[in-house]
Amino acid sequence: MGVPKRRVSHARQGERRSHLAIGLPRLDECPHCHERKQQHHACPNCGYYAGRPALEIRQPADERPTT
Repeated sequence: MGVPKRRVSHARQGERRSHLAIGLPRLDECPHCHERKQQHHACPNCGYYAGRPALEIRQPADERPTT
């Protein structure tokens, strides 16, 4: 069984793991409202996913119409 002769330094360990860094999420265009949204997620702007409404988007109190 192979055993390391010396401990691996932090720098060398970081070099080895450099490709494991997390990147930014991919953004696609929403087919309903054409805003940018994360892939495989409901649109935060209009609430649609896969061509149908999936979320109910609430308006802030100051933007609600007064009756």
